Amino acid sequence: MPATVRSLARSLRLSPATVSNALSGHGRIAPETVERVKQAAIEAGYRHNPLAATLMSELRRSRGGTFRGVLAAVDILEPDRPPHGAFHSEIVAGARARAAQLGYKLQEFAVGRAGLTMQRLNSILHSRGIHGVLLLPKWHAPDTTALDWSRYAGVYTDYNVGEPVLHCMCCNHYRSMLLVLEKLTALGYKRPGLYLEQGRNERVYYRWGAAFHAFLQHHRGLQRIPPLFTPKQERTNFITWFRRYKPDVVISHFTGALDWMESVGARVPADCGFFCLNLLFGTRASAGLDQHPRELGVRSAELLIAQLQRNELGVPIGATTTTVSAGWVDGPTLRAQTK
Repeated sequence: MPATVRSLARSLRLSPATVSNALSGHGRIAPETVERVKQAAIEAGYRHNPLAATLMSELRRSRGGTFRGVLAAVDILEPDRPPHGAFHSEIVAGARARAAQLGYKLQEFAVGRAGLTMQRLNSILHSRGIHGVLLLPKWHAPDTTALDWSRYAGVYTDYNVGEPVLHCMCCNHYRSMLLVLEKLTALGYKRPGLYLEQGRNERVYYRWGAAFHAFLQHHRGLQRIPPLFTPKQERTNFITWFRRYKPDVVISHFTGALDWMESVGARVPADCGFFCLNLLFGTRASAGLDQHPRELGVRSAELLIAQLQRNELGVPIGATTTTVSAGWVDGPTLRAQTK
């Protein structure tokens, strides 16, 4: 029979409450007793299930009512970047809705706001019995080693995996770029140009640029225009590139490039088309990609709750990456090209 708290208590001649508190870190238990209990648990092959403990605690408080676990959606703010906007909000909305369907609440935390540090967050999650952590996208690789991951299951909603390496749920940027170029080619565009902030390509491990190069390499009849990657949005460099290579369609995250194109006389879409790689970033009406952030939230909640139900806490030995393909959205910045 698998070891239980009661069987450990009998073998150690301790009360079940003492054993339970020693294993969970609660209560005032002598350090030597805690060590003796943990050693006996290891030898007996006991594995603590925090979800079951949380369930019983919640049922006692609600007097038999419906159990609702809690997940943490953690946003790590960055001093050199503006606050996260609609993309994060959509992820959270999707995760919250799906978590509610599966019997969980979602609570948001913003590290870096109101004095909340990663160490303080670790204490809060532990004290509230929260074991599921959903990390929202961060521009730079996140470092969450201050969290005691032996207590948590985690999912990161982006490619940019920091420390420790967790399961990821993110947009399929490579396949999405291929979709964009397939559709643009079908519309008759022959000279696609890619303009990105360098960091947007780097943070997805160069998938935008890699897919762009691969497609042009394997499709005859398309003119190869070197992509433009700049450290930030740079009007002068863009206009120089645009005038030199004369792309018939520009692919970018930045719809402000439309203003730059028009400032040098380009008529969109009569002279040149434009396609936005993430419509949530757009400030003007445009054709573009819907990266389905709400769906990312839905799938992330499912992946996280599945880990909790299997009692899979800690840093995974073989972290996986699950991707969701983006969808094409028509807009006024494209039109079919005449032969």
